[in-house]
Amino acid sequence: MYPFEFHMGETRLSGHLVFEMLAYTLGYRLYVWQRARSRDLISDEGRMWIFLGAALGAFLGSHVLGLLEHPDYLKQLNLQVWMGQKTIIGGLLGGLVGVELTKKRIGVRTSSGDLMTYPLIFALAVGRIGCHLAGLTDGTHGIPSSLPWAVDFGDGISRHPVNLYEILFLSGLAACLYWQERKQPFPDGFRFKIFMVAYLGWRFLLDYLKPVWQVPGLGLSSIQLAVMAGLAYYFWDWRKKPIFAP
Repeated sequence: MYPFEFHMGETRLSGHLVFEMLAYTLGYRLYVWQRARSRDLISDEGRMWIFLGAALGAFLGSHVLGLLEHPDYLKQLNLQVWMGQKTIIGGLLGGLVGVELTKKRIGVRTSSGDLMTYPLIFALAVGRIGCHLAGLTDGTHGIPSSLPWAVDFGDGISRHPVNLYEILFLSGLAACLYWQERKQPFPDGFRFKIFMVAYLGWRFLLDYLKPVWQVPGLGLSSIQLAVMAGLAYYFWDWRKKPIFAP
């Protein structure tokens, strides 16, 4: 069963690729639907530049951190191998840097992330279905486990289905955000910050259930170190501009 493929006659499509494309497509459509029903203070041109900054930052961040997860690949000097390494955390943090630099350049001061929060959560969850269907091939599987819901991806070893854990976490996070906003709207930018802090914290813990390379002497993975940097940024930002102030 793993890695799962869709069969269309003689054509075979990777389940991972199909759900990755669905994640991008459906996530963007949800963003367009939300923006049409909200009062966006950022112009169409401003949004275009912000998207470009986010895309460039996410591309660079995803591949750089992906390579740092596998330092042996750095010795190969093989662009194809390098381009095959990517990670969501690198994409999110790189995209954040790209957006903030772009907003500073074009003079946008209002939050641009709130509208992207639910589309990002939805896209991440859909993409994780593809990661689960990929089995052992994309390196996002968990460590061996004897729990009753552990999954055998075809090598005879039962493992933590960490991608399914993440789908459940993202679903719960979206429900909590929606329920809280129904009671009282968040201040500008708060929705996206809550998403980022919650997701970064989640990924820090989840890496302990993955067979990842750890930085010698630290006992932490490259992703966990990047997560700590991201959390430090948000705590610094909250101290500078306290959102809980009356």
